[in-house]
Amino acid sequence: MAESTNEPKSRTTAEAWRERIAEQERSGLSIKKFCEQRGFTPWSFYDWRKRLRETGPVRFALVDRTAERLQSAASTDLEVIFATGDRVLIRSGVDIAALRTVLRVLRG
Repeated sequence: MAESTNEPKSRTTAEAWRERIAEQERSGLSIKKFCEQRGFTPWSFYDWRKRLRETGPVRFALVDRTAERLQSAASTDLEVIFATGDRVLIRSGVDIAALRTVLRVLRG
């Protein structure tokens, strides 16, 4: 089965697969059904998902906060933005054990 090549050429293959994987997760479809609808093999999907999980360290970005949103250091919130675009807002006073559990699940 041929792979779909609808993505603009300026994006890398890895970026395209990151987006496909995130789209499948949001879709609620099984991987097999998602791949059938998009015209690529489940084998390719699983292979890329594994490759992307094994790639280097997690990347972080600076969060620019306006003066109105700044609070004391003890009550500052933290937002984590994943490469897939998913976001997690961590409020001050969060239970550290619960946070560890959530992060472990998100890492897969």
